[in-house]
Amino acid sequence: MDVQPKVVTQPQVVAIQPKRNNWQTDLCDCFSDCEVCLCGMFCFYCLACQVATAMNECCCCGATVAMRAVYRTKYNIPGSICGDTFIVGCFPGCSLCQVQRDIKKRKEMGIF
Repeated sequence: MDVQPKVVTQPQVVAIQPKRNNWQTDLCDCFSDCEVCLCGMFCFYCLACQVATAMNECCCCGATVAMRAVYRTKYNIPGSICGDTFIVGCFPGCSLCQVQRDIKKRKEMGIF
């Protein structure tokens, strides 16, 4: 007697979601790194150039929506272009400082 096994379950494809990261500091978390925030407040374009240089981009791009979106995408940080546009448009200094603080923290952790 030749018995065929019954298929009880079908093979499943499991999509593995990439790990979602978050910003290392909040948007208005200036006291976590006063040096960055003072630089952003009094020498915005110098800080923009530092951010762009760290990301191997042109110094003119440091404070743009595109730069924030590229950074978010690279580190899988939740958000959208619409959100980036709002944040950069309404809080340009805070946005730039947040990116720079994030860069510094990721360098310290060895993941930048």
